[in-house]
Amino acid sequence: RDSLLKIFKKHKPYKVVNLAAQAGVRYSLQNPLAYIESNIYGFAHILENCHKYNVKHLVYASTSSVYGANTKMPFSEHDSANHPLSVYAASKKSAELMAYSYHKLYDFDVSILRYFTVFGPAGRPDMAPFRFVRWIAEGEPIKLYGDGSQSRDFTFIDDIARGTILALKRVGYEIFNLGGGQSPTSLNSILSQLENLLGKSAQVIYEPFHVADVKETWADINKANRLLGWEPLVNIHQGLVKTVDWYLDNREWLRKIKI
Repeated sequence: RDSLLKIFKKHKPYKVVNLAAQAGVRYSLQNPLAYIESNIYGFAHILENCHKYNVKHLVYASTSSVYGANTKMPFSEHDSANHPLSVYAASKKSAELMAYSYHKLYDFDVSILRYFTVFGPAGRPDMAPFRFVRWIAEGEPIKLYGDGSQSRDFTFIDDIARGTILALKRVGYEIFNLGGGQSPTSLNSILSQLENLLGKSAQVIYEPFHVADVKETWADINKANRLLGWEPLVNIHQGLVKTVDWYLDNREWLRKIKI
């Protein structure tokens, strides 16, 4: 709290983009309090400083995980998000609601961005695309939860970054889905494409479907297109090519830091 206060006091930002959080679905089952402390308590400090220092616009990185047990596809920002399947998702939904309260009370704009399965070069090492690339490239067994038919709306990092910047447009309080713009891609399809790109076969160990995982995600991105002028430009295959190239270019460095 004190460090954050110093930043606001010194720089007096006009707009704030909050990308920091404790992320990941599975780890939230092991250490749920880390999510409460960072994503709720920590975010409250962001909101309080936005209020105290008269910030005009806050952009907040949320997640598609808030849709939880929803089955209607594609997910729309108008759909209920009241059945989260993990503490991670619940903490992000809580932050969205807190942000709405501050927007109404103190009249600063808030753009909530629900990111859908972000991937690409320098991606999070706990995400499936990064792990699959590494495991196939290094000849290590792949742990796959479920039968691989579960699918995701994968979104390339460059598109996410561009959408985040476009969300600095002041629109009141709005929630936007940022997704890949195509129908969902199964994990089996991801594995097959990576095998072809790396010229190696995957060694798959099948584990039971994880209780906190959802079967499918798919973003309705019409609202982001209409209000922000945003649409994704990189499809799943193009993104996987870029991800594999980056991994191979940085392979030795990644080994040194044990990722």
